[in-house]
Amino acid sequence: MESINIVKGDKEKVYESLIPQILALTEGERDSIANMANISAALKEAFGFWWVGFYIVRADASQHGSSLVLGPFQGPVACTRITFGRGVCGTAWKLAESVIVPDVEQFPGHIACSSLSKSEIVVPVFRNGEVVAVLDIDSDKLEDFDERDKMWLERLLSSNIVL
Repeated sequence: MESINIVKGDKEKVYESLIPQILALTEGERDSIANMANISAALKEAFGFWWVGFYIVRADASQHGSSLVLGPFQGPVACTRITFGRGVCGTAWKLAESVIVPDVEQFPGHIACSSLSKSEIVVPVFRNGEVVAVLDIDSDKLEDFDERDKMWLERLLSSNIVL
């Protein structure tokens, strides 16, 4: 097992150091669950976010024909299933774009898995042009996410990592 060398400092420097390490860690690994688990752990360790994890699109009997199902994560227990268009994760899935929420209390339909979550970013994972999962990151601080997070996380998830 390789260890991640965390560089503390401003957000940009952490991403600049962390992303190449995540890419090296996941290089050649064909198991998406293993890669999602390591990405979640590395991001949580590097930034100390409240919750970091993936929700995976899975077929079910819902009106949309599928829902987001909890995948690998780091943090307290979480909601297990999220429907299309519901909450921040479902909205990012529906829009097929990243969503930054500075204050979750101000987001219509926010799903409160924990009252300690204050801000959130959700970044979709694409395969063949379709959203197949979302990376969900919650912070216990207001306004903890910005365009830098969006840029770096989108860059990470659009790399050649098997997800």
